[in-house]
Amino acid sequence: MRKVLILTISMLMLCSFVFSGCNSEKISTGNNNSGQNSSGQKATGAKVIDIPLTEEEYAFGVDKNQPELLAKVNEFIAKIKSDGTLEQISNKYFSNGEPQAVSSAVEDSSKDQLVVATNAAFEPFEYTKGDMYYGIDMEIAALLADYLGKELVIKNMDFDAVCLSVGQGKADIAMSGLTIKEDRKEYVTFTDKYYDASQKLIVKANDNTFDNCKTAADVEAILSELSSDTKIGVQTGTTAQFYVEGDEDWGFEGYNVKCVGYKSGSLAVQDMLNGNINFVIIDEAPAQSIVKAINELN
Repeated sequence: MRKVLILTISMLMLCSFVFSGCNSEKISTGNNNSGQNSSGQKATGAKVIDIPLTEEEYAFGVDKNQPELLAKVNEFIAKIKSDGTLEQISNKYFSNGEPQAVSSAVEDSSKDQLVVATNAAFEPFEYTKGDMYYGIDMEIAALLADYLGKELVIKNMDFDAVCLSVGQGKADIAMSGLTIKEDRKEYVTFTDKYYDASQKLIVKANDNTFDNCKTAADVEAILSELSSDTKIGVQTGTTAQFYVEGDEDWGFEGYNVKCVGYKSGSLAVQDMLNGNINFVIIDEAPAQSIVKAINELN
């Protein structure tokens, strides 16, 4: 009887050891796309996959009923390109320059004003600090108003309302990191281009899914193989949305994933780090700015 009891206790101890060992084992997820690291904590950093996925041109969108304004703005763009002003402004945001605050006057129909429609959630082209505006487009807007001898009024709105606002006569010009696109020409007339842009992919810092990619084709091959429950964040109404969902005008075939729209790229990246979406695709310059800011906080 005693031998049976000892044998029974030994077997129970062995089973306890085996089960406790199984329960404590952690299974590696490889690419770690869950939004959490191996310790169960939320991801704290992000990185940009430095491969352009598109080729785009930024321009300003002018009220179609103001051809004289279009001519003046094109004249102004040529001037700031040739005299180095555009480069100087850009260097404030891409190098170590000091960004300059831009203020907006109160809209008043009795005054000679330049009313600019923008979405100030697209750093480094337009963003706010307090009640002041900053960014490449905003500094250009201030100089443009001076060039035209007008008072500057800035109207901040959702991105997908920017061109519509100009088309409805509620603003004179859209200045909001706008990519020249055929369907937007229904509402505005585009100026000459002033900036070349591209879309880029943002992933969590510990995600190695795209680390071996060398070209856009390499990235797209992986995106094409993603399952339909993969979530990619974009800023609503931007080229990234058209790229992910597909767009005939652009020749984008799109991907079999869920496209999740946000009011800004920074909200999308934060949601990725919180584990709610897998990746983010936005314009290159905002991508670099957002990732730099988030990583400096962590």
